[in-house]
Amino acid sequence: MPAVPSILGFGAITIDDIVYVDQPLSAGKGKVLQSARAFGGNVATALAAVARLGGTAGFVGWLGSAADDEVLCDLVASGVETAFAPRHSDARPVRSRITVGSDGERFIAYDDEVMLGTAPDFPDKVLSRATVLIVDSYAIRSLDVVARARDLGLAILGDIEWSSGPATERLIGLCDHLILPLGFARTATGRRSPAEILDALWLPSRSAVVLTDGGRGVFYRGRDETGLWHLPPHRVAVVDTTGAGDCFHGAYALALTREALPADDQVTELLASTNAPSAVELKYARLDTGI
Repeated sequence: MPAVPSILGFGAITIDDIVYVDQPLSAGKGKVLQSARAFGGNVATALAAVARLGGTAGFVGWLGSAADDEVLCDLVASGVETAFAPRHSDARPVRSRITVGSDGERFIAYDDEVMLGTAPDFPDKVLSRATVLIVDSYAIRSLDVVARARDLGLAILGDIEWSSGPATERLIGLCDHLILPLGFARTATGRRSPAEILDALWLPSRSAVVLTDGGRGVFYRGRDETGLWHLPPHRVAVVDTTGAGDCFHGAYALALTREALPADDQVTELLASTNAPSAVELKYARLDTGI
């Protein structure tokens, strides 16, 4: 067997049928400019980003048993290890249809009535050799595995986008690196401002809480930080936001392992540029700004 990757993950894997249109989604309709099929899913895309940035990543959720399974082949082609993933003949990907508007925004329609999570008896001997476990909202189907990984000392990075009630609350509690879209975080906490949400989600067991807000960057609180922070994004021409958040999660997970810096020269140049964004401390006096 190969070495266990530093970063493991399980969650939804999708086959995305993508349609690009010539109008923003708010227009209600538009002409089809291009169609494409791609493999995706929150955790799968994050793991592919880890591999592309020079880290070691392994998918450990359910996969089909056929050697020529198209999802399996795509993961392998992306540099993601699959040798430790449990197999089942009934396992299949989530199917999604994505419409991307001219402004880069997208609408995703999906069918997720499939096997998700991982095997309930997934071995501790594999988990214990990793550093980070990335999970998405579907990890509610394998909460005991997440809990075991946490007890074994792995950093649990939770990419949570929707709630299924008490099971999701337990999953959120298990994540020491909790990353939520700002919109969902508002729904989950009943709070409006990022500062209030960060405080509401904070637990002594957390290492960080991060709220992602698309083109406005991220808001975050860290265990070793003295305040709450807003980090704006780099300014780029938006082409397609599909998978952008997942790539962020992968880069975040890789940073936790400290095993490599991005190899891509353009990424290095961008981060070192004079116009790179700087974090700004959030002030409670500014809670009425509408942020």
